[in-house]
Amino acid sequence: MKIHEYQAKAVLAEFGVPVRPGRVACTVQEAVEGARVLPEGLYVVKAQIHAGGRGKGGGVKLARSMQEVHDHAAKILGMQLITHQTGPEGQKVQRIYVESGVDIEREYYLGMTLDRERAQVAIMASREGGVDIEEVAAHRPEAILKEWVDPAVGLAPFQARRLAFALGFEGRAHGQVVALLAALYRAFVEKDCALLEVNPLVLTKQGEVIALDAKMT
Repeated sequence: MKIHEYQAKAVLAEFGVPVRPGRVACTVQEAVEGARVLPEGLYVVKAQIHAGGRGKGGGVKLARSMQEVHDHAAKILGMQLITHQTGPEGQKVQRIYVESGVDIEREYYLGMTLDRERAQVAIMASREGGVDIEEVAAHRPEAILKEWVDPAVGLAPFQARRLAFALGFEGRAHGQVVALLAALYRAFVEKDCALLEVNPLVLTKQGEVIALDAKMT
C-alpha cells in the first residue's frame, strides 16, 4: 500500500525524523487556513498523489504570501497531474499539503528497500538529491552509495556514520544524519515497509538536516 507524503511524514515524525510543519487540505480555503497556522515566511504547496516527479509536472509551488498560497492551491487542486511515474493519463489531485518552507543549502537522496536476493535491507544514498534517482542510477551509478543491513543485526552505528561521511556531512550535521538514518531504519522495520524514500533530504543554511519529502510503501 502506498501512502501520501503527508501521511508518510506523520509516520516518520513518530520515530523522531525531523520534518517541517504542514497541513493537508482538500479545498482552497483549507489550504489558506492551514498556511495561517504555520511559521510566517515561505510556504510550499504540494499536490498529494502516488507518484514522483510532481515538481516537474507543476504540482509543487513556492508561495511567499497567503494570496500565493490561495492561487497555487486553486491551480493545483483538481488538476490532472502528469509525471514520468503516472503515465500519460496522469492522476487527479484531490488533496494538497501546505508546508513551511526552508532555506536549502544542499539536497541529498536517501532510500531503503528490501533486497530479496540478499534477504537484507538495502540503503541507498546520494549527493544527487532532488532529481530523478532513476536517471542518476542509469547515467551515474557511481554517485549512488549503498549499504546492506542484516535484519537480524539491524543498522550498525558504523554503517550510519560511514554513509554520513560518504555524503560529505561533518560536525553537528554528521551527527544529525546518523540519528536520522537510525530513525528511518526503525520506521522501515516497524512499519513493515517495502520502500522508504526521502528525496530530497536537505541541509538548510542554518545547519539543520530535514526530510523535505517522504515516500513510503
